[in-house]
Order: sequence, then structure tokens, then C-alpha cells
Amino acid sequence: MTDDQWRVQFDAEVSFANGGALTAEGFRLDIPGDRIDDADLAALFVRHLGLLMVAEVRIRNKTIIEEAHKGGRAVAATRSASKPSSGGTAGTAGRRLFELSHVITDGMTTLPGWPAPRIGEWLTREASRERYAPGTEFQVARIDMIANTGTYLDTPAHRYADGADLAGTALDRLADLPGLVVRLPAGTRAVDRLLLAPYDVAGKAVLLHTGWDVHFGTDRYAAPEAPYLTGDGARALVDAGAALVGIDSINIDDMGPTAAGERPAHSLLLAAGIPIVEHLTGLDALPPAGFRFTAAPPMVAQMGTFPVRAFATFDA
Repeated sequence: MTDDQWRVQFDAEVSFANGGALTAEGFRLDIPGDRIDDADLAALFVRHLGLLMVAEVRIRNKTIIEEAHKGGRAVAATRSASKPSSGGTAGTAGRRLFELSHVITDGMTTLPGWPAPRIGEWLTREASRERYAPGTEFQVARIDMIANTGTYLDTPAHRYADGADLAGTALDRLADLPGLVVRLPAGTRAVDRLLLAPYDVAGKAVLLHTGWDVHFGTDRYAAPEAPYLTGDGARALVDAGAALVGIDSINIDDMGPTAAGERPAHSLLLAAGIPIVEHLTGLDALPPAGFRFTAAPPMVAQMGTFPVRAFATFDA
């Protein structure tokens, strides 16, 4: 089991410093591991509910459950910086880093039927020895790939001839953005306006966690039932002022047989200058909010898409 697969069920009695009490029975919370003591659980419970002026929390009938996280407001705050969760690595001064990109390897498949990257050497270490002093050698690799390889960014130029390209997209639309994970119920295919309605997305990198990344590199990844953002959902994100939108699926648009080649999510988001990141992975390791997101490509002129090293940072 990974750290994001544990929950706790318990009863709680809360007393408040200004009088009054609250009782909960059979309450469940996500926890960052397979154990939690009563003091930490009490603090987690109070933060999750946003309770003020709590004098005491008494925990009873506590049971640890092997169950996937459902999302909560307080889990990440209790995680230890010295023990990163699945997909995360420890950072400095309490900061944690989360890798959110697929690794690019020679011959890998991103989009079935599209050319695979070819990685080789332009200058080998052996050949370099003829150019440098004894004991000094270098290697220079070479890669031949299409821009839509691995986890990549779409800029407006990908869809529109007069849109901003990689070099023309402002860095503040790609780096150190406040992040928000929208976790979709299992089996969700179409991410529409109603599913997005509860979230405050203004100025945020909105990352759609569908779980479809588990199929990356397989035939299943390109199946017609792959999750996507609807045109109605894209319009909602544009209207609400999202800064960037990402998804852990093969395309942010519907690629099923009834889509007829239409791409409303790409069209609406990129027309509004909202970059798109496709083929994300590892979103299950992120907290629902409270992190910063970066997906910055090289500044290449006259290109609309390019692979990125997408990652999130979280101050534990």
C-alpha cells in the first residue's frame, strides 16, 4: 500500500472553549500513512472541518482502513517532509517535490500511430577523447522526436496560426502557479461544468485527475472511453479565469468515434490564452490544493507544443 491508500474511521467528541459540543460517529478521513495517534488525528479532524475555539477532542473506536484517499483539506499538512508519498521526493527546508511527467525513452509510444522518439549519440565519449586532454571526455546525445511526446504543453500557436508560441507564452502562465487538483469519481469520462462547479479555479493551474495515466504506453490508453474535458467544462474554466489546465489522459478533448474530429476544449482554452498540459501522471500523490505547479518548456520560436518536466512543490 502507498501512503495515499490509508483512511481512518473513528468517533469523536469535541468540546469548545466558549461552550457547546459536537459529536461525530463513523467519521472517515484520509491519513498520510498506515498509522496515526489520537493527538494527530484530533488535529487533522479539527483542520478538516475548520473548527474554531476547540478545547478538547476525544477520539474513540479508531480503525485504520486500507482505502484510496477521497480528498480532504488537511491531509497534506500532517505529512512528514522526511517521508515523501508516492510520486514525491523530499525537498529542502520542508519543501516537497512531486514529479508529474512521464519519462521519455527511446522508442516509447505517446500517441499510437505517431512517430516514437529516437535517442542516440552525436558525440560519443570514445570519440571525444581525441578532442580533449588525456582523462577528459564528454558525451553529447541527440534526440529525434515530434513535439507531442511524453508529457507536453500546448500553447495557443498549436491551434491558431496567430497564437502565442513557446517563446511568446509568458513564464507566469507556466511556472510557480497555485495548483488545484480536481479528482474525478472512478469511471468518469466527460468532465463537465457541474463537476467543476464546486472549485475556485481563478488564477490556478487546474489539474484534472482521472487516473487514466495507469494505461500510458498500452493500447488501452487510446481507447474511445478515455476521459476528457467537455466544451461546456472548458467554457466554465475560461469564464472562471483558470490560468492553465492539465489532464492525465491521452487528450483533453474527446477522441471517441462520435467526436468527429472536433476539439472544443483545445479551441476554447487556447483561444483564451490558457495553456494545456496533456499526459500528466502522478496526480494521485498531490494534495487537493496548497501546492505550486510548473510545466515550462524551452523558449523555441515557431513551435506550439513541446515536452515539459511538469512538477509540483509543496511546503510541508
